[in-house]
Amino acid sequence: MTELIYQTDSYAQEFSATVTGIDAEQNGVLLDRTAFYPGGGGQPHDLGTLEIDGVTLPVTKVARGNLHIVDGALPAVGAAVTGRIDWARRYRLMRTHTAMHILCGVVWRDYSAQVTGGNMEPLEGRMDFEFERLQKELVSEIEARINAEVAAARDVRVQILPRAEAFAIPDLIRTKINLLPEGITEVRTVEIIGLDLQADGGTHVANTREVGQIRISDYKSKGGINKRIYITLDTD
Repeated sequence: MTELIYQTDSYAQEFSATVTGIDAEQNGVLLDRTAFYPGGGGQPHDLGTLEIDGVTLPVTKVARGNLHIVDGALPAVGAAVTGRIDWARRYRLMRTHTAMHILCGVVWRDYSAQVTGGNMEPLEGRMDFEFERLQKELVSEIEARINAEVAAARDVRVQILPRAEAFAIPDLIRTKINLLPEGITEVRTVEIIGLDLQADGGTHVANTREVGQIRISDYKSKGGINKRIYITLDTD
């Protein structure tokens, strides 16, 4: 089993590990521990480097199973590795992911609208909700409310709970479809204290003030009661 550092420490930028396997077909490396997020829940995978015996290999993709796809010659099993995350990109994704949870939390709390989909890139994202109508006045109201939550400087807490305990939490799943596999025994939760609590596997900032100003850059109907909201964040 790979130790998933990113699950408990989103701020880990560098780590030591050992190569436990290789995938010659995909030019990938398996490690005994990693801080690289493999993607999921709308959040893209991390980028960065692996340094092995003085050679730096760019990590171009992280696939399911925490397979690190690299550009260069594969190392031997048992080799010692220093992994480094592309931190500027990761931190922007952390801010964006937390911003998405703020949006989701406000819309759920104030308008009881479920999420039907979402996606993000560094500093921008989109989320779909079950709104019958979405007009300019309502969008402006939502924008003001989500920025009030940023200003409230709410702490963000991550926990890994037994499945039964996690599913006893009301409204843990905010998406229209429950994406959690039946066989998992533990559920990772992300809580914005006083606002939002969801099952989630991605990386987040520790406090909403780190997100910065959130702008709703666009909104549109995707048919029926499905409405899409786009957000952007400042670069700093």
